[in-house]
Amino acid sequence: MYQRVTLKKAASDLIVTLKEKHGPLMFHQSGGCCDGSQPMCFEKGDFKIGGSDIKIGNIDDCEFFMSKDQYEYWKHTHLTIDVIPGRGSSFSLEIPLGFRFIVHSRLFTAAELQDLEPIVYFD
Repeated sequence: MYQRVTLKKAASDLIVTLKEKHGPLMFHQSGGCCDGSQPMCFEKGDFKIGGSDIKIGNIDDCEFFMSKDQYEYWKHTHLTIDVIPGRGSSFSLEIPLGFRFIVHSRLFTAAELQDLEPIVYFD
């Protein structure tokens, strides 16, 4: 099965650092407020997931969520999470360290679309 979301090594390294400081983590793809559409990192459970959210995958044992409405725009897109230096204006855990997570995206191939990992809906 093909994953919907994956990581670059630099992002994985930063997640290790954040886990050492904060414990288990989770991600939610921001829908455009604050710093645009960026992946936001929180301590697990600090961002409340509800019926308007779905889980699209896991990165480094961290669940990755986005809203159902946003997923409709991104459902044919593979997301690669990366990190760059600089401070965003969000509440994401990496910001005080002088970094910010970003998304690189590409369309899935026809073969990938036939064998994608399932998404999880919440009610």
